[in-house]
Amino acid sequence: MHSPMRPNGPDDADAYSVDEFCTRNRISSQLFYKLKPKGLMPATFNVGRRVLISREAAAAWRRARENVA
Repeated sequence: MHSPMRPNGPDDADAYSVDEFCTRNRISSQLFYKLKPKGLMPATFNVGRRVLISREAAAAWRRARENVA
């Protein structure tokens, strides 16, 4: 099956799947799901059955992690 064309690449996406977020931030999806219940991952939202992370939530998560370090 053929994927629909996207006008923007993954770097310009307004939202990322959990796998895309993990790949972009070089973490495993196992770590994501382990830390999510502890409030240590970005906010997510659902579209149908998909779990997505907004670009803004991903950026806020990175800033928070930098501030902890």
